[in-house]
Amino acid sequence: MTGSPYTDLSRPPLREAVLSRGLVVSDGLWTEVRVVAETGSTNADLAEAARSGAGQGLVLIAERQRAGRGRLDRSWQAPERAAITMSVLLRPPVPPSRLGWLPLLAGVALVSAIDRVDRVGAHLKWPNDLLLALPSPLGYGKAAGILAEAANGAVVVGMGLNVSQRADELPPPSDPRAYPPTSLGLAGAATDRVPLVRAILRALEDWYGRWCDASGDPDACGLREAYRSHCVTIGREVEVSLPSGDITGTATDIDEDGRLLVVASDGVHTLAAGDVRHVR
Repeated sequence: MTGSPYTDLSRPPLREAVLSRGLVVSDGLWTEVRVVAETGSTNADLAEAARSGAGQGLVLIAERQRAGRGRLDRSWQAPERAAITMSVLLRPPVPPSRLGWLPLLAGVALVSAIDRVDRVGAHLKWPNDLLLALPSPLGYGKAAGILAEAANGAVVVGMGLNVSQRADELPPPSDPRAYPPTSLGLAGAATDRVPLVRAILRALEDWYGRWCDASGDPDACGLREAYRSHCVTIGREVEVSLPSGDITGTATDIDEDGRLLVVASDGVHTLAAGDVRHVR
C-alpha cells in the first residue's frame, strides 16, 4: 500500500462502520463486513475462514488485491480503491445440483444494484461477466467478473467490479476477440463505492433469500426469468472453448441448472462451464 488512503480524494477509502450500518442487522443475512487495506485474494481468505468453521454472512472487501483471480485462474488487478473487490461466505440449504446458480444469482444482483444506483446499461454474459454498453463497434465492455468456489460445505462468491479506473489504468484485452475492459466511470456512472457496495449486498441478500426459500428452484423464485432478461448471450452466435474442442453455434437458453444450451451443427450442447465468446 502507498501512504495515506486519502492521497487521492477521488478514491476515498471504505469504512467498515459506514458499510455495516443498515446491512448487519439481527434478522439479516450479513453478520460482519470487514474491510482490509490489502490481501492476496478475498476469495482465498474467506475459503480459509470457511475451513475454520466461519458461519454464513461474512463479507470481506479489499482495497487492493495482490493475487485476484477470475475464472480459469485468470489474474485480476486494479489500482487501490478504484474497484469493489468483495467476497461473501454463504452456506446455502439447497440441493447440490442447484449450486451452479449462485454465480448467476450474483450476476443478477449486481445488475440490479447498478441499475438502482445509476442506470448505465448493465448486462450479463454467461456465465459470470458483467458488461456495460459502449458507444463503439464492439457494443460492450467488461466491467466485472464473478467467481464462486466451494469450501468446506460453504460457497464463497467473489466479485471484482471496476468503478473509477481510467482508460490508461485498464489492461488490454487478453484476447482480441474479447470485450475490452471498462469501468463504471468510463461508462458515465457515478463512482462513489459506498452506495454501490450497499446496493450490491442488499440485492444479493434479497435474491439469495428468495432462492433459498424456493430450495434453489430458479423458476419458483423468478431467478431464471431475471437472468434471461439480463443475459445478452442468449440468442447470440457463440464460440465456446472446451477441453474436448471448440463449439460454434447459437446460444438459445439457460436450463434449470444454470447451464447454457448451444445449438450447433452436430446437435444441442448443454454447457456447465466453458470460455464463451460472442461472435461479432
